[in-house]
Formats: sequence, structure tokens, C-alpha cells
Amino acid sequence: MNLISFNALRTLHLPNVRYIKPEHMYGHLEEIRAADFVLFPEYWQINALVHGLHKPIFPSLETYMIGHDKVEMTRTFMTIIPANHPYTEIRPNTQNEADYLWSIMPTPFVAKIPRSSMGQGVYLIDSLVDWRQYCERSSVLYVQEYLPIDRDLRIVWVGGKVIAGYWRLQAEKGFYNNISQGGQVEIALVPKEALDLVEYVAHHLNIDHAGFDVAMVGSQAYLIEINRIFGNQGIVDLQQAVDNEILSYLNTQYLSHQTLELNQLA
Repeated sequence: MNLISFNALRTLHLPNVRYIKPEHMYGHLEEIRAADFVLFPEYWQINALVHGLHKPIFPSLETYMIGHDKVEMTRTFMTIIPANHPYTEIRPNTQNEADYLWSIMPTPFVAKIPRSSMGQGVYLIDSLVDWRQYCERSSVLYVQEYLPIDRDLRIVWVGGKVIAGYWRLQAEKGFYNNISQGGQVEIALVPKEALDLVEYVAHHLNIDHAGFDVAMVGSQAYLIEINRIFGNQGIVDLQQAVDNEILSYLNTQYLSHQTLELNQLA
């Protein structure tokens, strides 16, 4: 299997992978054409690789498209799992829309900047001052109901299955559960409702590499967001498990493609 990677860190422990710096892509087009899979390209490379060179990429095209920003992600979730996603409003940043959202959203509520990660660009809005400060920061108004939780779940999905799941306890400063924001990892039972939700969404959308953030309110699972690139802080051997599953998944895809080609030639 001929593999090319555009992310050295994410494929460091995968065997027989040729690394090319993304900015050097156009100097290696023949090598890319000969590759069976292209791994972890940057977002700006996607159209050229998928539509220009017709190369299969990992993570999948759907993973890139849906996971690129919170607006596109949320609109997709509202379509397929409306009962399992927090109530959300997405509006242009105008004074009229800002006034309208302030009038309808019970405080506290959550406001987010669409292209942000690791807990950055997420705000708890508890006052009109908070709201006005957020409106000055974001080009799009993205507001979401506040869920009464002090922890959430990170469920890691690779290939076609869950390979890890753990709880993230709220940081001492409150509100944030992200490990990068001071949240703490707790290894404990992951509810079946959360696992079933992740499996349904991943299969339905053809997501093959993501960290799913899930909140539990009683027995109701809410999918907050997915992260195409996710960390492995605090979990022993998580990266090794991810690497093993990536390799297994790519081998399965490769053999399936080879079988299809042989059948077409027969």
C-alpha cells in the first residue's frame, strides 16, 4: 500500500508512509498520483486532491466538510439528530439579529465563534455586557442553549468503530471541560446512549476520524460537536490505538478497492 502523508505528527508511527510538506504538494504531483491514499491533508488541499487528482483521502471528505466549522456541523446535526443536539440559533451579525437573539435566549446561554477549537472561542453569556463583547468578536452569531452539566464525554471514533471513550470533568475555573482549558480526564463507564448516538452519526455521515463531544443530561445524549483533529492528553496508549486502527482501516479499504478492480476486469 502506497501512502502519502501531509501531516508528519499524525502519521509518525505508521509504517511506510511518505511525508510531503503541504506547501510542496505541486512539486510531487506524480508521487501523489501513484499513492493509494493521501493522509491528513490540510483543508486548502482538499479540492485539488479529491476533485483534481481523484485521490482517496483519510480522513474522509465528509469528515473534512462537516468538521470544518461549527455552523456547517450544526446545520448537519439539526437535520439528522434534532433531538440530540442542543437548541441552536445561527444568525448574521447585525444589530437587529443580536437584539432578537438576546430577547429569546434564556440566560445563561452559550455563544461560539464558528471556527475555533480546544475550548477557545466559546463563551458563557450571563449578561448583556457579555453578549455585546461576544458580538464584537464574532462575524456570525452562533448561540446555543446551556446544558446543566459539570462534565462531558469525549468518544474517539476511527475507521468504523469507537476505540476510546472517557469523561472530561469541568475545569476549576468552571464551564470548560476541554483538557486544554484545564478539564480533567476520568476513566469511567460510557453510557450506551452516547455510544449509540456516535455510531449512528458516524455511519450516517461517513465520518472516519473524529473526537465526538457528547453531553449527558439524565439519560439523554446530546452531540455537541465533532473534532477531526483531536488530542490524546491523559489517556495512556490512545495514540497507539488510533494508529493501529487507521492502519487496519486503510488495509481493509485497500483490499476492498483491489477486489472491486479485479471484479471489473473479470
